[in-house]
Amino acid sequence: QVQLLEPGGGSVEAGGSLRLSCEAAGDIYGSATLAWFREAPGKEREGVAAIGTAPIGDIRYAGAVKGRFTISRDKSKRTVYLQMNNLTPEDTAIYYCAAGRFRLSDNSGWWTVPDSYEYWTQGTQVTVTS
Repeated sequence: QVQLLEPGGGSVEAGGSLRLSCEAAGDIYGSATLAWFREAPGKEREGVAAIGTAPIGDIRYAGAVKGRFTISRDKSKRTVYLQMNNLTPEDTAIYYCAAGRFRLSDNSGWWTVPDSYEYWTQGTQVTVTS
């Protein structure tokens, strides 16, 4: 199962930063692509960033967040992080952590597709005020 233990969401002013974390319990951490999605009011759920298990450093970002957001994983804590910097009101959304049993490097086109992921957290609200 995937558990969102430290939501890390909240409200921040534009230009500010937040960090989300998501701990993957069980055997998911070592065998899954881990990703962050977000869903804004009236919009479809979209992939924000994804990180694979191997090769190390296999990472994908949505164009809208590239250069501002950083996804990382800590093996010792079985946790994936999303560091969000220089936030804008357009980043306001519910953020979800997801895990999918596919190899990111072999299936790079899958990472933005929600159906590629078997496990989801309930989501945490991130609000950016102008």
